[in-house]
Amino acid sequence: MTRPADRLRYTFADGRRGEVGAAESPLRCDRDQLVGAGDRSAPWVRVALNLTETQFTSHGQSLHGVLIEPPGATAASPLVVLVHGSERTSPTTGSYPYILAALGLRVFAYDKRGTGQSEGEYTQNFELLADDAAAAFAEARRLAAGRFTEIGYFGGSQGGWVAPLAATRSDPQFVAVGFGLMASPIEEDRDQVLTELRGQGASAQVLAAAREVTDATATLVRSHFTEGFDALAAVKARYGDSSWFRSIRGEYTGGILASSEADLRRIGRARFDNLELIWDYDAMAALPRVRARQLWILAEEDREAPPSVTLERLSRVRRDGADLEIYSFPGTDHGMVEYTRAPDGSRSYGRITDGYFRLLADWIAGRISGRYGRARQR
Repeated sequence: MTRPADRLRYTFADGRRGEVGAAESPLRCDRDQLVGAGDRSAPWVRVALNLTETQFTSHGQSLHGVLIEPPGATAASPLVVLVHGSERTSPTTGSYPYILAALGLRVFAYDKRGTGQSEGEYTQNFELLADDAAAAFAEARRLAAGRFTEIGYFGGSQGGWVAPLAATRSDPQFVAVGFGLMASPIEEDRDQVLTELRGQGASAQVLAAAREVTDATATLVRSHFTEGFDALAAVKARYGDSSWFRSIRGEYTGGILASSEADLRRIGRARFDNLELIWDYDAMAALPRVRARQLWILAEEDREAPPSVTLERLSRVRRDGADLEIYSFPGTDHGMVEYTRAPDGSRSYGRITDGYFRLLADWIAGRISGRYGRARQR
């Protein structure tokens, strides 16, 4: 424990998280040891997880991964391959793989291309990332051969686009998704803008006008900034003096509105369209081809990935015969994070909601039982 305590963070399997040593923290540092907050607490002992590092190849690039196995784990435990969100940080330094291992799963985590110890250029091309995930799946199965029952994927956030597509290129027994989307990136931005405005009390008339704005910005990104400048100028002229217009954020619309036409023509693609994102990606095309059992867990108040369209589309796929379960947690935002709302509508974020990690691990292990915090089965 050589770093200052205010730079150390914790996350428990029940979702509590925070800074070590903070006033409300159950943990503190004492002579380079982690101990409970009480004066007589014994030092916490590090669990000796079995870590096996590896390098594997996808599309000619070497990717880094690590197999994480709980000590004393039996062959009766499943193996889950973690599929990234859009972050550039290494999952091997985050909490997810270790919490899932603490809950009895074998976990394979890998650095997506262009991050951590993996080669290549960072990208948000779902097709390429799905190939990388399928390669990670094959490597995980090789490393843990004979030591697991089932193998499958977990994808969080952007991983909700990638994991089902990877499942069509491999043979998993399960696919679990947390706070993901069954909508395209363009639909995500539109729904995010509308959700933000609804939170501000916008009228139906304002929401209809906002749809005109997101239609204009969608034309720009869809055309890779070669078309749509006149339409964008028109909505700016029509609504630019409105307070709701100036408050728009979204995934990319707010940034586009804040840029001049000259800048958008010159560097718009470099700023907003430089990661090979498939703007009109059809997630529904992959989902019916997934033969594995599926779990989708949604945050009901998710501003970044508004869940209403996803819930409707998942329900439709399930009605068509897919082996698919849906849960949602009320009062949670992206990442399954609980929040409090200020009078101005802003949110202050706290813990990951209780029951989320247990639901995820229990479903993967095929042992769903009882209640999981405030989870609602849909």
